[in-house]
Amino acid sequence: MLWTANTIIRKFSSSSAYYQNKLKLALIGQSLFGQEVYSNLRKQGHKVVGVFTVPDKDGKADPLALAAEKDGTPVFKFPRWRVKGKPIPEVVEAYKAVGAELNVMPFCSQFIPMNVIDNPKHGSIIYHPSILPKHRGASAINWTLIEGDKKAGFSIFWADDGLDTGPILLQRECNVEPNDTVDTLYNRFLYPEGIKAMVEAVNLIADGKAPRVTQPEEGASYEGIQKKSNAKVNLAQSAEAIHNWIRGHDKVPGAWTVIDGQTVTLYGSSLLGGSVPKGQPLEVEGAAQPGLITSGGLVLFGTDGKAVQVKNLQFEDGKMIPASKYFSSGESSSVELTDEEKKMAEEIRAIWKGILSNVAAIEDTTDFFKSGAASMDVVRLVEEIKQKCAGVELQTEDVYMATTFQEFIQVFVRRLRGEDMEEELVIDYAIKEVNNMTVKMPYQCFINGKFEDAENGKTCDTINPTDGSTICKVAYASVGDVDRAVAAAKDAFEIGPWGKMNPRDRGRLLYNLADLMEQHQEELATIETIDSGAVYTLALKTHVGMSIQTFRYFAGWCDKIQGTTIPINQARPNRNLTFTKKEPLGVCAIVIPWNYPLMMLAWKSAACLAAGNTLVLKPAQVTPLTALKFAELAAKAGIPKGVINIVPGSGGLVGQRMSDHPDIRKLGFTGSTPIGKQIMKSCAVSNLKKVSLELGGKSPLIIFSDCDMDKAVRMVSAPLQSKLTGASPLQLARA
Repeated sequence: MLWTANTIIRKFSSSSAYYQNKLKLALIGQSLFGQEVYSNLRKQGHKVVGVFTVPDKDGKADPLALAAEKDGTPVFKFPRWRVKGKPIPEVVEAYKAVGAELNVMPFCSQFIPMNVIDNPKHGSIIYHPSILPKHRGASAINWTLIEGDKKAGFSIFWADDGLDTGPILLQRECNVEPNDTVDTLYNRFLYPEGIKAMVEAVNLIADGKAPRVTQPEEGASYEGIQKKSNAKVNLAQSAEAIHNWIRGHDKVPGAWTVIDGQTVTLYGSSLLGGSVPKGQPLEVEGAAQPGLITSGGLVLFGTDGKAVQVKNLQFEDGKMIPASKYFSSGESSSVELTDEEKKMAEEIRAIWKGILSNVAAIEDTTDFFKSGAASMDVVRLVEEIKQKCAGVELQTEDVYMATTFQEFIQVFVRRLRGEDMEEELVIDYAIKEVNNMTVKMPYQCFINGKFEDAENGKTCDTINPTDGSTICKVAYASVGDVDRAVAAAKDAFEIGPWGKMNPRDRGRLLYNLADLMEQHQEELATIETIDSGAVYTLALKTHVGMSIQTFRYFAGWCDKIQGTTIPINQARPNRNLTFTKKEPLGVCAIVIPWNYPLMMLAWKSAACLAAGNTLVLKPAQVTPLTALKFAELAAKAGIPKGVINIVPGSGGLVGQRMSDHPDIRKLGFTGSTPIGKQIMKSCAVSNLKKVSLELGGKSPLIIFSDCDMDKAVRMVSAPLQSKLTGASPLQLARA
């Protein structure tokens, strides 16, 4: 029948997916989350006897309704269940008629009467994104961020008249990273793990093993979603508190402040590590000191002297701009489309029409959100365009920044042409005039697509071995820097474009990287020479040349990694088959030595990236410069942020944290045998991560009686000469 009216930790889990009982379920909820719970419960063998969801919006059914209707499951679309606090009799009767044994409420935004909650044999369970005893209100995730909690998570309750105030069935929690947002917490943990937990909860009930743990009352809170009028950010507090307030209100209702007499809403906050980039001052009401408009966004300063960077600004008329463009005069000039780009624009117009099915025609002035689109439609739009137009690196925020079709096409074409990529990369260089050229060397950590100082501000001198002079001071990463790099790599793998990218597109980006390395090969070789002591000709032909070849080789492998099938039974009929599917591990860590810095980087990272993994790399403390130059070229090649992260520093601190980190899935190390033993032990104790070790001596030569002794001496001593003598490797190469 279709109605068209509009901190308690889980102490146990089901030890097996097998259970005796199948339940008749009523699903009361909505959204993609509700759809996934519905589909997974059906796969478990439970019978969904009715789906109760919200009415169609702007002619579009909720995803849960669409899935249920496709399966032939009865769907009911009630605009409300009660009037003036009293249940609507015909609605309650329609519900009771399906005969559910358990109500499952995966994402329920409506008030459900108690005679519905208590009606089934097993009652009702509801999912809620909070962990007790705090933040049980309607905006629980927001308050987790606003108050700076270090843990987030969700609970599944036995529903009562408050829905989420009944006994606890199970809870799960996760760490809150420094720059987490509502979206990242939801995508990384609350959404995927919540779906699994809802299914597990139903299975526990089916087996008669579901607990009812009384909720603690101490510390309980029921804060609702902030009104816009109450969301003004107080700038007279620490940078972390400012950051928490902004990210906790992003995207609803939006934290705001007053700039130049008008209300401006702030989106995309992150704590700014290291030194503050140069920028143009901007007076912000209530701030202890002026903000700065930099190439990375608006920098706001806390009372503790630390800084927050805000990526996007929205004005009172609804227009959103990159904060870095605040002082730009007028609108950005429009680009003239080629015939091929016009053809692609019409294909995108068709995608818009498919999503905005309630709109008669997509005009240039059609506004995506004013036409009824929601956040899940943004994701759909971006993904469908990526499938149609391979190689275009669109982000969801591009839709929010360009809401009309004409504006969006302009953004799309700029992304297609690769414009604005370089201006987003801010680099402070150490500059040297060497080898008849100007050499520009990044010297900061490279984390999540940005060059920034170490968290603690520490640096370490990197020395030219030919004369003992200091080339420059390089960031000396801390444990916190490693944690941020790993978090960035994990996000890039799990929710960023890299993990979803077509292998052919991944290969294209690695080819781009190899091309850029070739364009900069003399600069790379010169950096390698002054930093490691390598002879210039050797660095140019071998260190750099072989690195370029390595990346080109593995770029070709990206779309050729295949699984295998294995016959496992010779009996007749032989219908059994085992197959393997090769998938990336996730975050990989690499620790490389000093003697071949760039080539060791290439050998280890090219295969890692080609397979779809993300990377955190620690160069040798004494030779970090080519790795940091490589990071610059990778960003310019279009490698998405977070895929490659470089953290220079000590092995005892940075390398050890990599070995211990629970989110790193594999570690590759080249170095001494004693350190290799320690790494293997740490990797085993932490999370049993995979390990690749290359250990041992210094390439000894075995001399036979017929050896050309002069040649042997030259071969073994040339690199050593350049490292230990006063002669320049450039001079040695020309001698």
